[in-house]
Amino acid sequence: MKKTKPYGSWKSPITGKSLVQSSLRLGQLQIDGEKVVWTEGRPSEKGRTALMESSGARDIQELSQPEWDVRTRAHEYGGGAFLVDQARRFYVDNRDQQIYEILDDGSRRQISYTDNFRYADLTLDAKRQQLYAIGEGHTDPEITKNMLLRIPLDGGKQVVIAEGHDFYSNPELSPDGGQLAFITWDHPDMPWDGTQLWLGKLDSEGGLHQLQKIAGGPEESIFQPLWDPSGKLYFVSDQNGWWNIYEYSDGSITSVYEMEAEFGLPQWVFGMSTYAVTATGKLLANFRDMTGSHLIQIDVELGTSQKLELPYTDIDQIRGAGNLATFIGRTSEQPGEIVALDLSSEEIHILRKASETDLEAGYVSKPELISFEPRVGELTYAWYYAPQNPMYQAPLNEKPPLIVLSHGGPTAYSSGAFSLVVQYWTTRGFAIVDVNYSGSTGFGRQYRERLNGTWGIRDVEDCSAAAQHLCKLGQVDSGRLIIKGGSAGGYTTLAALTFTDVFKAGASYYGIGDLELLASDTHKFESRYLDRLVGEYPQDLQVYQERSPIQHVDQLDCPVIFLQGLDDPVVPPNQAETMVAALRDKGIPVAYVPFAGESHGFRQASTIVKAIESEFYFYSKIFGIEPADSLEGIEIFNL
Repeated sequence: MKKTKPYGSWKSPITGKSLVQSSLRLGQLQIDGEKVVWTEGRPSEKGRTALMESSGARDIQELSQPEWDVRTRAHEYGGGAFLVDQARRFYVDNRDQQIYEILDDGSRRQISYTDNFRYADLTLDAKRQQLYAIGEGHTDPEITKNMLLRIPLDGGKQVVIAEGHDFYSNPELSPDGGQLAFITWDHPDMPWDGTQLWLGKLDSEGGLHQLQKIAGGPEESIFQPLWDPSGKLYFVSDQNGWWNIYEYSDGSITSVYEMEAEFGLPQWVFGMSTYAVTATGKLLANFRDMTGSHLIQIDVELGTSQKLELPYTDIDQIRGAGNLATFIGRTSEQPGEIVALDLSSEEIHILRKASETDLEAGYVSKPELISFEPRVGELTYAWYYAPQNPMYQAPLNEKPPLIVLSHGGPTAYSSGAFSLVVQYWTTRGFAIVDVNYSGSTGFGRQYRERLNGTWGIRDVEDCSAAAQHLCKLGQVDSGRLIIKGGSAGGYTTLAALTFTDVFKAGASYYGIGDLELLASDTHKFESRYLDRLVGEYPQDLQVYQERSPIQHVDQLDCPVIFLQGLDDPVVPPNQAETMVAALRDKGIPVAYVPFAGESHGFRQASTIVKAIESEFYFYSKIFGIEPADSLEGIEIFNL
């Protein structure tokens, strides 16, 4: 028989420690022959990223040593930190940002020797015995320079082969070794706004000549160029309003397969991949629509496709070689896993699970896709998770507290895939709504551009409308509406708490309170991001001030908890600290939980546990909830 207890006070099998015990942060994948190689972040090892290799479902080994940390800080967000090709293995070490080759005996040798440099997107040129890579120079603390490099494998001096653009990515060597394709973009564009795809010929030493732009422009985003063995160059473009796949061959561009779905992603990190060339010459591709991810095989010659019936609702990092494909797959009921797919038999083998947590089905809250109209004629989408615990029921007529999730980016995408963090809350009796607000990826360029010039307005409207929609349906308690988010989602959270009266509490994870400070004190990659989202700085200073929560603390009158990494270069700690001081002076309940040694996004096990338990403790005190958990208290000012 179920016990009757108030929402929020249910005993859950998911503890804070469950989020990190046997938990891995599955990263990027590559295939070399029959071997699958991937990165996995380990919260239990202070967030260290290891490099793993599998040559079979049970034959798994770590290629890196315990003191190595496979991570690049290029663009601050990193990605593209390793390369496996023709049995050679290279990686960037987080500690000095230099490139190393891992030798057969498990030792390593250094390849790059330039101080104050960061590297990403490595490509092997075996014929010329060198690497092509993206370089990011930090010699001058005031000016960050990005470029395309060739780096000799014998330890010789690196050579710049392309420069002049603000950013470079995706160096791709043609099968015959005679050409190199790559992507560039320039301020104020972000890579999902406007990029260019370039193609150049390589001389005997690897120098670039006869460069030509073959696609892209200020209103066209290019993603993931990829050669096939015959010399065709594929790439993703949103020229028709959706990220679809195109082919460049013999000087002309043709569409491979058109549909109103996204085959590309916002390129926040290097090394992203949404499609691969198979042994038959077909493309194995992942597309996203409002219902989630779908895997299809595209016959390029016929222009037809066949959907693969797999259980995964979220798919990432597709790689292929011969008849082997691999990707990270997530379902709505289980954590992510690295999947090896035999394309000839369509059999799948699980190589690695993100978590060994075995949550019984009765505890899993399944996502429900909902839509609503914050503005007439414009739908917004979200995933709703009802409270779910087979051991408990709430008192008659009680409605659950609701946590509105505002994702980061703000170009990110909430997929409805299983999240142990979401289940942490739903098993305790909280409802969750994960909002794909205007600006999110997965719904076409027009949906993404709804946020242009309206950041802090449309996203706030959408998150507020999601909460109000659920209140009107009678599914949640209008007196216990919470909003939380991290980074850009933290800004949406703080803006919603400041400029609306919908929410009663909030949690900001390394969130932005001062847009002006963000525009003047952030790293190069995002330094002009706000030009499109808010306005040009400092010309539009008034708009920045109007939309900055820190400038309007007089309008903020509900409790907030701030969780902040002290080594964050993207959103510096002074953003949180300024907001905390203002709220404290005003007499509003506020908590501040700083974490030494943490950057943008929490990686260490102790941090992850402390953060979510502090957040729960905060809500329990604000709303008078009696947790079933034994939580360590935090200081809440003005309570």
